[in-house]
Amino acid sequence: MAHRPDCDACTVPTTVKPMDQRLMLVHAHPDDETINQGATMAKYSAEGRGVTLVTCTLGEEGEVLVPSLSHLASDKDDALGEHRIGELTDAMKELGVTDFRFLGGPGRFRDSGMEWHAGGHAVPKEQVRDDTFWKADLLEASALLVEIIREVRPQVLVTYDEFGGYGHPDHIQAHRVATYAASLAAAPGFRSDLGDPWDIAKVYWGCMSASRLREAIRQLRAQGDTETLSFIDPDSATVWPIIVEDENIGARIDGREFAAQKAAALRAHRTQIEPDGDFFKMNDIFGEDAMGWEFYRLVKGDKGPVGEDGFEEDLFAGL
Repeated sequence: MAHRPDCDACTVPTTVKPMDQRLMLVHAHPDDETINQGATMAKYSAEGRGVTLVTCTLGEEGEVLVPSLSHLASDKDDALGEHRIGELTDAMKELGVTDFRFLGGPGRFRDSGMEWHAGGHAVPKEQVRDDTFWKADLLEASALLVEIIREVRPQVLVTYDEFGGYGHPDHIQAHRVATYAASLAAAPGFRSDLGDPWDIAKVYWGCMSASRLREAIRQLRAQGDTETLSFIDPDSATVWPIIVEDENIGARIDGREFAAQKAAALRAHRTQIEPDGDFFKMNDIFGEDAMGWEFYRLVKGDKGPVGEDGFEEDLFAGL
């Protein structure tokens, strides 16, 4: 049938708009996003979905793993934070993410640092500076995130669990800020100057599959590798709350097609991630399976349609 200009029903669109789906991730330091959700970010960016990363600190207290850059450390030139802005920029190029921001602007909140507790998890340092994220006023920090939420209007938010995965104070604070901000952003009576209210439909906490870790460790030990993931007991694989049994996992994202991009983004964070460390050892041994699968706990919203294994296969499932 010939197209008639006067027939609305016959109008054929010349372009197809990208799907109007927007994901926001709230992380504590540059590199956290790639370690936890790099494949998901690359996948959704490639599919034309909106991906916004909000990073809460510059990671000034990170350990510098490149000897030639050791002078950047906080106890020397204290220039690591500025350097890590460049690393994050390079990593986001690898993942195809163009909207990445620092909460309140670069350097508004300083990395709080951490120490290791005898129990195997992170804790705040004995002495914590007053300008750190850990000591930030919760309402002040949350209001900054509310403004971004109301601007971007994401349907899905991803952050840490209440323990920050492994206890890092900045991860815990990012969880608190993201949770409070998500609630405040939806409240019509809160700060109309920050934009129109927006209720985020689904909130997830990033996690790792205990069953997959157990199997991976068993395979490593069977091959005689006793070093990789040596801090995890293969019988339990629950050293940190971020490691979750499958029945408590809501979504599993297959990002294997984007595993190489995730690996390249990890390498971009070169002051923080050793090229011969566990991440890349796992990648060398298990290939795209190690980097590509990413897991999430659903903590707000209705679970959408699931795949054969009982997991949602899309964070936007059901929306």
